[in-house]
Amino acid sequence: MNNLNIDKFDKPSACVDNLHIQLKNAVIMMIDDEPILMEILQSFLEDEGYQNFINIEDSTLAMEKLKLNPPDILLLDLKMPIVNGFEILREVRSHELLKRIPVIVLTSASDAATKLKALELGATDFLAKPIDASELALRLRNTLTVKAYQDQLAFYDSLTGLPNRARFMDRLDWALMNAIRYKHSVAVMNLSVDRFKEINDTLGPKSGDLLLQQIADRLSGAVRFTDVISHTGRDDLWLNIARLSGDEFSILLPGGAAAEDSAYIAERLLGVMKGVFVINGHDVFVTASIGIAVYPDDAETTDSLMKNTSAATEFAKHKGRDNYQFYSKDINNKAKERLQMESELRRAIDLQEFVVHYQPKINTKTNQVMGMEALVRWQHPEKGLLSPFHFIDIAEKSGLIPGIGEWVIHEACRQNKVWQDQGLGDLKISVNVSPQQFIAKHIDRTMAAALSSGMDMKYLTIEITEGMLMGDEERAIDVMKGIRKQGPKLSIDDFGTGYSSLSYLKRFPLNELKIDRAFIIDVPTKREDCAIVRAIVAMAHSLELSVVAEGIENSEQLEFLEGIGCDVIQGFYFSKPLPADEFEQYVLARNKTRCVG
Repeated sequence: MNNLNIDKFDKPSACVDNLHIQLKNAVIMMIDDEPILMEILQSFLEDEGYQNFINIEDSTLAMEKLKLNPPDILLLDLKMPIVNGFEILREVRSHELLKRIPVIVLTSASDAATKLKALELGATDFLAKPIDASELALRLRNTLTVKAYQDQLAFYDSLTGLPNRARFMDRLDWALMNAIRYKHSVAVMNLSVDRFKEINDTLGPKSGDLLLQQIADRLSGAVRFTDVISHTGRDDLWLNIARLSGDEFSILLPGGAAAEDSAYIAERLLGVMKGVFVINGHDVFVTASIGIAVYPDDAETTDSLMKNTSAATEFAKHKGRDNYQFYSKDINNKAKERLQMESELRRAIDLQEFVVHYQPKINTKTNQVMGMEALVRWQHPEKGLLSPFHFIDIAEKSGLIPGIGEWVIHEACRQNKVWQDQGLGDLKISVNVSPQQFIAKHIDRTMAAALSSGMDMKYLTIEITEGMLMGDEERAIDVMKGIRKQGPKLSIDDFGTGYSSLSYLKRFPLNELKIDRAFIIDVPTKREDCAIVRAIVAMAHSLELSVVAEGIENSEQLEFLEGIGCDVIQGFYFSKPLPADEFEQYVLARNKTRCVG
């Protein structure tokens, strides 16, 4: 439950200065079978500064929506078909996780019996229809104000300002409900301050309280750091920190990569705890033990998840303190392997352990090498040459991918410039750009890395995926136009896998599309795939786009693609990605042979 989103502010305690802003962030749900009335009320409330609305016309869906998206306040019509407002009110008040939501009843009835029945069922307030807009604003503000102070007293720790155990358990219940519905994972981290009792006994309870306040501030700040946001993709993790009791704090991590994210965050928290705390003129040094349990691997209920998290914390203490442990040994090992890999990746960047391999791209009309795709490899000092499959996912999650990408594009363009100067030909080079590189603060650095190679940018093609163009299309167009102005061409990689549409191909300043290999695998044996590939080629050519097919593995595929006019092909049928020296020899041999022939 949102609890007025009080915890969206730097200090969760509800101070008067922030109360107005907090109220405007309230989630308002309206359940009424008159959609026009709801639109009118929402329009007025938007003018008053409210921003978050959930409107439900079909009352049969009300309880499902309430359970999935619990609001801060409910505006409820009483007279509705099939399921009326009385029935909804009765269910809300009997539901453990919904019963605290204030409900303002909207009714055209003026008789005392109706109001009495609604009051008996738990209505908070009444508004008579037709609704007076000014009265609605006043009742809404007053109700939300009362709720804000009630939530503050009921759900927040008076010492640290963090959510308390009740609030945390409330959130955990909701997180598990959503995890069950959407098949997500949920991780709970329990942090216990090592030897806190000794500090409390030595310096006194007041100093102990000051230490806990500083720890709360430090923990909240730790998960606001940009590298944490980059790693997890989320900037709201600090909302889920709570003080359970004494020296114990907990963090709730709902979502698909909860186990992986929690390991990273645990490392961050252990690190920030090691800095000196100054308490009444004394330098105090403390560490922490962290236990982590994950739904559904370790537990399937709230109570068992919390119990197993506590057990993992005790295990961390027995391991010597100042460490974290998962309840599950397998998850523990995997998380530590990923963190080790991340550490090695950082070292690899510093020591320049990456290399670029080049996969030839063949012009179907001349059968000669017209260019290549640059593909990064990691020359690991112990594990040997690693393909991106082994490390790109970790690089993306840890925020390292922009730096790696900048090095790759510079090195690829630099090498191509060397080949051009040696007379190997006017080869074109394609480089894939990750979604993280495509955002404004990184794309300029990526282009600067390419330009610093000295290669003419007309020989560079930047490949982007379809998903990178969705969402804020205007921003994507601006970024693409900025790239095109500097000379490179733009290609859509893995075309057809998720968002393909003629409309965006027309809008975006593209030069090329690359058919995903999933459509190539079964041509020409599968008629459906043949039809799809043929249609893509025809559509692209009608838009004056060049077409590249990747993943060619046999002569039958080659013959089919040449027959339908595909412009460029690449795949293992011609060559795997090659180191620079082997690629050079491949081009010399193939292009010379073709020229002679």
